[in-house]
Amino acid sequence: MLCFLRGMAFVPFLLVTWSSAAFIISYVVAVLSGHVNPFLPYISDTGTTPPESGIFGFMINFSAFLGAATMYTRYKIVEKQNQTSYFSTPVFNLVSLVLGLVGCIGMGIVANFQELAVPVVHDGGALLAFVCGVVYTLLQSVISYKSCPQWNSLSTCHVRMAISAVSCAAVVPMIACASLISITKLEWNPKEKDYVYHVVSAICEWTVAFGFIFYFLTFIHDFQGVTLRISTEINDDI
Repeated sequence: MLCFLRGMAFVPFLLVTWSSAAFIISYVVAVLSGHVNPFLPYISDTGTTPPESGIFGFMINFSAFLGAATMYTRYKIVEKQNQTSYFSTPVFNLVSLVLGLVGCIGMGIVANFQELAVPVVHDGGALLAFVCGVVYTLLQSVISYKSCPQWNSLSTCHVRMAISAVSCAAVVPMIACASLISITKLEWNPKEKDYVYHVVSAICEWTVAFGFIFYFLTFIHDFQGVTLRISTEINDDI
């Protein structure tokens, strides 16, 4: 049986494949439509102009939902593991979940408020998504080390922390360089004064985005032993 068909493993697997497809399809459509330069556009640039804006908005909205579902399931997994063998304060796990969900809300804002239409709202949503997302991966990496070796292998912990470290290192120059750009636009000329800032921030943005994708890929093994049960109760006095 395929690994992503066991237990709840299909949730992070679907998140990873759907989010990857959202970025790639929007980029391809935007480039083929001539709306962005093929060389290092911002992720949001590939979802600003129709028809790619509709594709981007729909797919990122669903990615935000899948992200929230994955984070909540991960929260319940850690909660159950911690009850079996205490390794971390429950508040730590809860804070991680809250930050992750705030990041998903930021994704929804990015998907529904286009970059050129309402840049302040769009940029605020992007800031929430990236910063909260990076902190979420960092906290989850710490939790993984605390639960090692009973619930996680040391190699998995190292991979998660490495991805978190790269994402943390990339998010700072991404925000710094983006804040130095004087105007929001889709087309860039290498001779423009803000072009270097654009290139650096775009590289960092794609790095962080795919960092999230690879990070959630490491959850698949953990989710294989999880089963979802839904119970329904009807009160006789209604």
